[in-house]
Amino acid sequence: MFLTVKAHSLTGIAPNLAPLLGPDTAVVSAQNGIPWWYFMGHGGPFDGESIESVDPGGVIAGAIDQSRIIGCVIYPSTAIVEPGVIEHIEGNRFSLGELDGSSSDRCKRLAGAFIAAGLRAPIRGHIRHDMWIKLLGNVVFNPMSALTGATLVEMVTHPETSATVRAVMTEADEVAQGLGVRLPFTVEQRMEGARKVGAHKTSMLQDLEAGRPMELESVVGVVIELGEKLGLPMPLTRTLYSCARLLEQVRGN
Repeated sequence: MFLTVKAHSLTGIAPNLAPLLGPDTAVVSAQNGIPWWYFMGHGGPFDGESIESVDPGGVIAGAIDQSRIIGCVIYPSTAIVEPGVIEHIEGNRFSLGELDGSSSDRCKRLAGAFIAAGLRAPIRGHIRHDMWIKLLGNVVFNPMSALTGATLVEMVTHPETSATVRAVMTEADEVAQGLGVRLPFTVEQRMEGARKVGAHKTSMLQDLEAGRPMELESVVGVVIELGEKLGLPMPLTRTLYSCARLLEQVRGN
């Protein structure tokens, strides 16, 4: 089973999944940001802890057993043209990984199905690291684009906002490091990668323009919650988050 709804929709559907789950049904979690299961089998100081910002009251964790979960990081860029019609812009990679880092038979079968369909599906031994690789950009580009209407290249080339982008990425990187994640690139390299993507609208900006709720908690709020666990203040990330929350409230989403 693939869970591909927006992260904030999971609490609503999770309690209704039981009839769809057979004895050996795996559940592929394919949402942006940090998922509810991040600390399940983590092994670190927060092993087993819930994350309130993405799973209020532990509703999702209570509905989906840890043993069923396969992590997934989605890289394709798409846009919803109309209900049921998705425009694929670029990218075909879906990184997969067991929570314990093993290369299981079920992951191999799943990756094989992806590859047979012409997609890339590497099995990753540290799927949480892959999530941070993507999140380092999303944590700043998504809320900033919603607040400004700017594309990726505009945010990283504008003198004032590029400084904010750099600072928020640095704050997020400190959270990742505090959780034992060492990213394989610098903040400057991540910004350069965004510049090369060009005039791309983030998913959060697309959601805002379409009148849909934004994935603020799984992409930004959760990073702040994790920062709190580590005792990190994260002032600029908090500023972006609070402004985006207010924007969502004003827009009535």
